[in-house]
Amino acid sequence: MRARDLAEPFPTVNLDDQALDAARLLAEHRLPGVLVLDEAGRPKAVLPASQLVRLLVPGYVIEDPSLAAVIDEAHADRLCEELTGVSVRECLPRDAPEPAVADADDTAVEVAALMARTRSPLVAVVEHPAGPAARRRGGVAGGELLGVITASNLLHRLLGNA
Repeated sequence: MRARDLAEPFPTVNLDDQALDAARLLAEHRLPGVLVLDEAGRPKAVLPASQLVRLLVPGYVIEDPSLAAVIDEAHADRLCEELTGVSVRECLPRDAPEPAVADADDTAVEVAALMARTRSPLVAVVEHPAGPAARRRGGVAGGELLGVITASNLLHRLLGNA
């Protein structure tokens, strides 16, 4: 089984999209994260849902979790307002790693190894015109995004073969 066979359509956002829209997308589809594309449509990062949650929680509560108990429901209901006017680009951690990208010809085991190595719940699958050698030379440049393989889908497919 090759990565192209495992890849599924998956919601993506662009760097300049609104963070609130990305949060709604994550919540609506109950996703662990979303693939962020750059201006050229190439995978740039994975924005984990946990990163958006972190941005919603006031810094003083992160520093002292016991303060969470004193935030009333009215204030808690307004936490998402913090994302208004904020771009996805602004939500990405400064040290955000490049997203995990598999070549369309990679095997399921190669994808599993990539996922394990990068600790990413998502792997973008890119078809390179020149195959795996182009990936090693230049990342995803010139490649076409076929879809995404999620960790849960990969486990489902691997367990189905066991």
